[in-house]
Amino acid sequence: MSDLASYESFSVEVKDYIAHVQLSRPEALNTMNKAFWLELPQCMQDIEANTDARVIVISSTGKHFSAGMDLGVFSDPKAVPMSGDPGRMAENLRRVVLQLQDTLTSLEKIRLPVLAAVHGGCIGGALDMVCAADSRYCTEDAYFTIKETELGMTADVGTLQRLPKLMPEGVVRELAYTGRKFSANEAQSLGFVNAVYADQAAMLEAVMGIAAQIAANSPLAVTGCKEMLNYSRDHSVEDSLKYMATWQSGMFRPGDMMKSFQAKAQKQAPAYDDLLPVKGLFES
Repeated sequence: MSDLASYESFSVEVKDYIAHVQLSRPEALNTMNKAFWLELPQCMQDIEANTDARVIVISSTGKHFSAGMDLGVFSDPKAVPMSGDPGRMAENLRRVVLQLQDTLTSLEKIRLPVLAAVHGGCIGGALDMVCAADSRYCTEDAYFTIKETELGMTADVGTLQRLPKLMPEGVVRELAYTGRKFSANEAQSLGFVNAVYADQAAMLEAVMGIAAQIAANSPLAVTGCKEMLNYSRDHSVEDSLKYMATWQSGMFRPGDMMKSFQAKAQKQAPAYDDLLPVKGLFES
């Protein structure tokens, strides 16, 4: 396992097959600055390529999980020019938004499950991010808001596309149109978060326990679950069943099942092989 890169926006620790990624700019309320948008997909790729992690937990530091987009991202004239030909400016802004979207989609594209552990405010772009996680957990003091509406713009990096798949559409529309906060209890009642905990320490202990359960399973079986669930969300039942059959015909092998049966017979934990590391075509 190689040493992980260091990041301005995150601290990363890998232990017992669990990668714990913490937003690490509490003095700035963990706003999503330019470094964040560049580093998040790099961090996900680094974990996948250079560690033995089988699951990722994302949490944060300070008073709030994240206050969302750092508006300084749009103040760089090289990235988002504010003058010139309107058509060219519009084409450039479209590419910027697509890049921001891809940053958060990296949580879906990575083959490892991603668990988001939220405390305090999860605002604007931070809500976009946790919508792309596999599962969400939060503290009693957590709250969520589609803040962009209050700021005079339409949320554009994932909330409006993913949230209606996670909770009732009528509620999502209300939250989007009003920009109001919704609480931890409301988020749980709507099925957006799996569980609510008294404080951050209790939440992290519980979420790390869930991550440990995931990591104890066959990593090939778990990544197959994620692949199928993501595909089924965006395709018909018929298409998804056909894809499942194709996946199973290519990926299913009896080795992990035999290890599972043998371990249960011996009252031991099964020891599964890691997935092969994700490398670029010409990387050694």
